[in-house]
Amino acid sequence: MEVSRIRALRGPNLWTRHTAVEALVRCEGDELDLSSRPEFETHLRQLFPGLGQLSPTDRKAPLSMAHAIEATTLHLQIQAGCPVTFSRTTATNEKGVYQVAVEYTEEEVGCLAIKLARDLCSAASHAGEFDVEVAIDQLRGLDEDIRLGPSTGSIVNAAIARGIPFRRLTEGSLVQLGWGSKQRRIQAAEIDATSAIAESIAQDKELTKKLLHAAGVPVPLGRPVTSAQDAWAVAQEIGLPVVVKPRDGNQGKGISVNIATQEGVMTAYNTAKSFRDDVLVERYLPGSDFRLLVVGNKLVAAARRDPPLVIGNGKNTVHELVELVNADPRRGEGHATSLTKIRLDDIAKNRLKEQGLDENSVPAKGTRVILRNNANLSTGGTATDVTDDVHQEVAARAIAAAQMVGLDICGVDVVCESVLLPMEEQGGGVVEVNAAPGLRMHLSPSFGKGRDVGEAVIATMFPNGEDGRVPVIAVTGTNGKTTTVRLTSHLLRTHGLRVGMTNTDGVYVNGRQTDSGDCSGPRSARNVLAHPDVDAAVLETARGGMLREGLAFDRCSVAVVTNIGMGDHLGLNYITTVEDLAVLKRMIVQNVATSGMAVLNA
Repeated sequence: MEVSRIRALRGPNLWTRHTAVEALVRCEGDELDLSSRPEFETHLRQLFPGLGQLSPTDRKAPLSMAHAIEATTLHLQIQAGCPVTFSRTTATNEKGVYQVAVEYTEEEVGCLAIKLARDLCSAASHAGEFDVEVAIDQLRGLDEDIRLGPSTGSIVNAAIARGIPFRRLTEGSLVQLGWGSKQRRIQAAEIDATSAIAESIAQDKELTKKLLHAAGVPVPLGRPVTSAQDAWAVAQEIGLPVVVKPRDGNQGKGISVNIATQEGVMTAYNTAKSFRDDVLVERYLPGSDFRLLVVGNKLVAAARRDPPLVIGNGKNTVHELVELVNADPRRGEGHATSLTKIRLDDIAKNRLKEQGLDENSVPAKGTRVILRNNANLSTGGTATDVTDDVHQEVAARAIAAAQMVGLDICGVDVVCESVLLPMEEQGGGVVEVNAAPGLRMHLSPSFGKGRDVGEAVIATMFPNGEDGRVPVIAVTGTNGKTTTVRLTSHLLRTHGLRVGMTNTDGVYVNGRQTDSGDCSGPRSARNVLAHPDVDAAVLETARGGMLREGLAFDRCSVAVVTNIGMGDHLGLNYITTVEDLAVLKRMIVQNVATSGMAVLNA
């Protein structure tokens, strides 16, 4: 058995409309018909109990090693938590050689899965050993590392539901939504309309406080400090207890709250100083910590955030109670899961000390043991949805805070006893505003109803049901593609549209050549669809790119097939007959939008 030419099909392709990894599998001898080796499947299932049914796509064909690799690749991804369903194995006209295609959601995960499947099947074939749990953990870890985080993912999923195309521009969270002149961009929970100035203001907590005070939004008293002694002096001026935090920071890093002693204030200053040079001391506001999410000019979600804590049972130590809480499958190490594991670090140990405890103490039954003062999810806190409870005056202050800073998506942190009453009536206030706020507490709160905040972002970016698409005309065939593309592009330009065009001569945007050479593949097409000056795209779609990578678009407005002939267009990737070529060329016809049309040479 040999697995070669593993490649990722990044768009609709010969096998499926989904992204898929494709490989050539060469089988020899009894690998061509596994019915003669029943012990192979027995051993494979012993190694991989999660394996699904083994069966060839063509029921009349014998079950080969290629089919085993297909099923193993699919189910390794499924066991790793990837939402994949499609797989297919097709025999070529070369004896013993098969094309295996398996859906993937993350390209690197799909490519690794087929390599692990090869190793697993090889081990089963030779009665060897293979640690499938390690393989699944490797796939799961890779998937968590490279997939979009929950905030960006929720926005992208909302875009997909609306029919808006997307393209990930970096390995991080920078994503293009839509095409050409109708495209928008997001990065995490931040949209392209948000100015760098607004983000800079949000990072400066002292400036933010001044602006909010000017807008009539209640904020706590306080000011920046330059030393531990200065911090204590300010604490005495404004009254204890106080909050000490970095002047610009995020995720609760370096923040100490409810500090009521000189020693505590000085320690808190040094903690904040380790994160940022500029430190802020503010009056501590009693009450609960609420996060209000403002998108555009609306409050779309609200959550009460509680600090990481454990409840004593009179039996287990604090350390054991933390381990029990962290065993919750919703808790992970980073931001990929709805909750983060609680850390028993120096900050937690100091907080325990304040309560007269350490990690080996056994708290009495029902005792709440607080492990951090701040309630950020990133440090192990929990969130309870309170969206339906927010008083209209509280919502109005949150919206005013976001608009005063200039943020299109804004996380407004409010401390007050309850969101059922106006902040002014209970001595509450806005303690912070956040650019690019985390959305997972609203998507999957620890308690209460999840909110579709991704859709709220999409509705702001693409109002009135817009789908962010420009017309795409795809042209394929044996001869005449370039001429047809040029004529079509010219006709569209005469109607005042800025046209992006790809063909075998290069890439042209609004009449200007931006690339040269054979540009009839998906890479050039994606470049055109990413260009902000393109109102319509006319794309020559050659067979090589379709076979190598799939289509650059999920669907087109018009598909044109000029003709299908023999010539020099046969022989590539086992396309050996005119019938095979017709199956390949019909890809663009199969991916025409429901409101579009296909133009065929009859």
